[in-house]
Amino acid sequence: MTALTNITWDMVKHAPTFDRVAPDVIRVLEGNVFVAHNAMFDWRFVTSELSRSTGRKLGGRRLCTVKMARKVLPQLSRRSLDHISRYYGVENHARHRAGGDALATAKCLIRMLSDLSDRGCATWGDLETLLRMPAVRRKKRRYSGLPTPVLRDTTA
Repeated sequence: MTALTNITWDMVKHAPTFDRVAPDVIRVLEGNVFVAHNAMFDWRFVTSELSRSTGRKLGGRRLCTVKMARKVLPQLSRRSLDHISRYYGVENHARHRAGGDALATAKCLIRMLSDLSDRGCATWGDLETLLRMPAVRRKKRRYSGLPTPVLRDTTA
């Protein structure tokens, strides 16, 4: 993990364990929308740790900025945080760090919500309806692995 995040043991060895911060996490999440880039991935980690450390099962609304980007930015070839950030001109000086990625995600979320507002999507219900609609998928052209027919003489 150090290669990806540049976070070393020395940086975290004095940090509190999850069970010590769990009550704060619950307080922040209860009654609010959990927003993340690829939200289900993060949600599973957070809720399983909360369940393990407190015995509580946390529910609540979730909003995935990857799913949102599929609807708002269909022209992008990829929906990674880097691609969406680049599209909106959002700088992330702490990539693969909780604070940097969260701030970049929040800034991209605000821009996507603004784009949706311009298209008449103004409420949570409007957003849920939009996200439930099937994504328009571009067909990728698949090339056959079979040899192609020879249509002209190429021996000359």
